[in-house]
Amino acid sequence: METQIDDLSPQVFGYLFDILLNVGALDVFTQSVMMKKSRPGILLTVICAVDKIDVCEKIIFRETTTLGIRQSIQKRSILDREIKIVNTKYGEVRVKIATQGKGENKTIINVHPEYEDCAAIALKFNQPLTTIQKIVLESFNSMS
Repeated sequence: METQIDDLSPQVFGYLFDILLNVGALDVFTQSVMMKKSRPGILLTVICAVDKIDVCEKIIFRETTTLGIRQSIQKRSILDREIKIVNTKYGEVRVKIATQGKGENKTIINVHPEYEDCAAIALKFNQPLTTIQKIVLESFNSMS
């Protein structure tokens, strides 16, 4: 779903994001746009399952000044995901593993350390975030 808004306090958007994500929106994001009469505005995009359209639409109408929302249905391809714990010299870190296929044909497509875990360790040990992420990936690769 999308709507363009040019007359709403930007402070409302963070609040709106939280509410929409809490009711089941898969993603919520904004983009700056130029609207009619050369007004700067915000394009609000909400991605949700078909069964969440009504509740998300009600929230958007209730919490914003929009007068209309565009809807489109799109096909979505997703990878299988799982979380594994990786032990490092700084402690445990969750790692998101994206795979494709089943059984013997299962292939790892992407491995990504959880940002929050890495950021907490980086702050605790006064290390660069990218260094912690690299250590986590090295630890994961040595497990495989």
